[in-house]
Amino acid sequence: QVQLVESGGGLVQAGGSLRLSCAASGRTFSIYSMGWFRQAPGKEREFVAAISWTGGSTNYADSVKGRFTISGDNDKNTVYLQMNSLKPEDTAVYYCAARTNKSDYWGQGTQVTVSA
Repeated sequence: QVQLVESGGGLVQAGGSLRLSCAASGRTFSIYSMGWFRQAPGKEREFVAAISWTGGSTNYADSVKGRFTISGDNDKNTVYLQMNSLKPEDTAVYYCAARTNKSDYWGQGTQVTVSA
């Protein structure tokens, strides 16, 4: 089992920045990638960004490319999402996810609200 705890959400004005953190615990040695997803009210959960835990390669949704940066600290078993130039349409609950060879794990989510 892997447990994930997100932090860092909040309220910010458009154009501002936030950094989300996600700390993993448990069978962290089995993780091979981690990522962020988001879900806005009335919409389906969507992919935001991911990072390989072995090679460090990253992947982003087109909607956040150039504005968001995902990074990881293997020693701390923590993944970060630096969000710059935030827009009202970025408002959502952001979920951290971890993938192992057996299962996907999810955090409880953290609210990000961007005011116009």
